[in-house]
Amino acid sequence: MSYNYEDMTVNEIKDLLRQWRESNERRSEDVMEFWMAIMEDLDKFGNEKYVLLEQVIYAALDTHQYGIASMCIVILHEKFPGSMRIARFRAMLCEAKEKYDEALEILEEIIKADETNSAARKRRVAILKAQGLIPEAIKELVDYLKKFMSDVEAWQELCTLYQQVGEYSRAAFCAEELILHQPHNHLIHQLLADIRYTMGGVENMELAKSYYCQALKLNPDNMRALLGLFLVTNNLLNHYKSSGNSGKRKDVWRLCQWAQSSAAASQRNSQVPLTQMMLNLAITD
Repeated sequence: MSYNYEDMTVNEIKDLLRQWRESNERRSEDVMEFWMAIMEDLDKFGNEKYVLLEQVIYAALDTHQYGIASMCIVILHEKFPGSMRIARFRAMLCEAKEKYDEALEILEEIIKADETNSAARKRRVAILKAQGLIPEAIKELVDYLKKFMSDVEAWQELCTLYQQVGEYSRAAFCAEELILHQPHNHLIHQLLADIRYTMGGVENMELAKSYYCQALKLNPDNMRALLGLFLVTNNLLNHYKSSGNSGKRKDVWRLCQWAQSSAAASQRNSQVPLTQMMLNLAITD
C-alpha cells in the first residue's frame, strides 16, 4: 500500500511509523518515503527521533540506500558515543556492503567487550553464511548455543545448517531440542519426522512414523505430515513383508490405508492433485 505522505501531517506520519515499529513491520520503502518528507522536521519528534533513526537504518539497508544509513548512524553515534548497539549498526552497514572482514572485526570488538551480546554473535553467524562458510557458521552457532541454550531460533537454524551439509543425525538432535522447547508445535514434529525419514533404515522409519502421527494429532490438517505418513508406512510395509513380521505389518497396513484415505479426502478440497503433492514431498526429501 502506498501512502500520499505529502498530504499527511508530521504527527500522522509519526503515529504511523510508531504503529509499524510496535507491530514489527519493516515497510522499508514506505519508511524511506516518509523519511524524505520528515527529515527536516526530525527535532519535532523529541526523544522518539532516536528510535525513528534506528527504524530508518533498517529501511535504508533493506533498500540499499547506504548513504542515508551511514548518516543516521553518525547522528546516533554523536548522541551515544561508545554504544555497542551503534557499533552493531556499523557492522550491519559493512555487511550490507559485503565488507565482511570489517564487519567481523567490529563484531569481534563488541563480543570482547560484552560476551553476553547475543545479537552480535548472531550477526557473525549470518556473515559466515553469506560467505558460504557453512562449517564455520555451524561451529560459531554451536558455541553460541553453549551460552544461550534456550534460543529456539538458533536451534532451528543449526538444524537447517546440519541438513545442508548432510549431518542428519545432528540435525535430528537439534529437532529434538526444539520439541523440548515447543512440544505442541506440529511443524517441529513434522520436521523431525522428515529428518528421520531421510536418514532411512527401519528404526528411523518407525520413529518417523511416530512423529508424523504426533504432528497429525496436533494438527489434523497438516497435509505434509499426512503424505509423509503414507510414504513411510509404504516403506515399512515392504520391510515387514520380507521379514515375515505379520503382526507389525498388519498395524502398519491399517495406518497406511488411513493415511491414504485421509489424504484423498483432503485432496477433494484442494486444487493440487494428490499425486503432485506426493511428488513434491518426495522431491523435497
